Amino acid sequence: MRIWKKYSLLLSGIGVSYFGNWVYLIALNILVLDMAGSAAAVAGIYIVGPIARLLTNLWAGTIIDRVNKRNLMVLADILRGSLVLLVPFLDSLWTVYSILFVANIAGAFFGPSSTFYITKFVADTDRRRFNSIMSMMNSGSFLIGPAVAGVLIALVGTTWCIVLNAVTFFFCAVCIAKLPDVEDENLQKREPITVKMLVSDWHVVKGFIQQDRYFIKIYLLFQSALMIAFALDSQEVTFIKQNLVLSDQMYGLIVSIAGVGSLLGAAASAGLAKRFSLQMYVGVGMILTAVGYLLFYSAVDFWTATAAFLFLGFFMAFSNSGYDTFYQKNVPTTIMGRFGSLASMFQSLLQITFTFILGVIGEWFSLQMVAIGFASIAVFVALLLCRHVFSKRHRPYYAEGN
Repeated sequence: MRIWKKYSLLLSGIGVSYFGNWVYLIALNILVLDMAGSAAAVAGIYIVGPIARLLTNLWAGTIIDRVNKRNLMVLADILRGSLVLLVPFLDSLWTVYSILFVANIAGAFFGPSSTFYITKFVADTDRRRFNSIMSMMNSGSFLIGPAVAGVLIALVGTTWCIVLNAVTFFFCAVCIAKLPDVEDENLQKREPITVKMLVSDWHVVKGFIQQDRYFIKIYLLFQSALMIAFALDSQEVTFIKQNLVLSDQMYGLIVSIAGVGSLLGAAASAGLAKRFSLQMYVGVGMILTAVGYLLFYSAVDFWTATAAFLFLGFFMAFSNSGYDTFYQKNVPTTIMGRFGSLASMFQSLLQITFTFILGVIGEWFSLQMVAIGFASIAVFVALLLCRHVFSKRHRPYYAEGN
């Protein structure tokens, strides 16, 4: 409760935006399907975003690190809200894609800026509980958003659902605008942005990577295990329908139960932040997350798959909040925008690569056996991660508070 009172504006703004995004996603899928009558057109929604972020992250970090982060978040939300507001009134699919492309560019600025702001605004001793509450709000939105979208679409249509998402962006902008500015060392070093500066900035990030090898080792191991898991997500519907021979309704139920697991896990991780170390959250949390994927793809029926998804959702909340806290603690705020942009590019490329490899091999061999193999690799990587996380020599990386 103390955390909520202290950071209510920040939590309210981002939390409402999470909810709006889920309502919007369901409505946008239906809108594009009705507009084009093609599953490929709907798939285009999920391609536009990663392309926009990959192209933007090449240079966004340089701008993010040199401007006021609070103002940049406000501007990004106002721009996204304004663009989303246009979508229901467009009659060209390519115009919709263009709007989504620009909105995702704005989103590429919001993410690293919010990470910087949270790092500066939220006290070191509060961060793990704060991140857990953020995860809980995201999980709650995942559960409630699609259900509310279904009701709203039935009652008032897709247009008003998309308008609702635009309103949530404006609400988030108002909440963030009311927050105080935070200390920012880079604001005193403003200068025109040039190609030479972009190259220089990448050298600065390269220097950090070469200097702090332990952080990079943890980052690479965690992201490798996580991106393998995300690649496995791409096959869950195929596995459930073809291997377990379950209906669309059963698939929806299993995914909802995973959301319940995430919500319970996020609540537990917030409540237990003072009882367990950050190492436990990062290392053990990721091992149990990877084990959850292994259990899911080893499932033989609805009940074993449901139990595995509940287990998976619960412990992923711990690993995510632990990693977010570790990242906020150890990435220098002076380069957080640039490093965050580079990290986002790396994660996108890694996820695309793993997903492609899994999809191709899954066509050649049994999907279940291939998925079990990938999940086993994720467990092995998580075990390596855990070994390094609990290194006594590197305990300062996980110390919270002064």
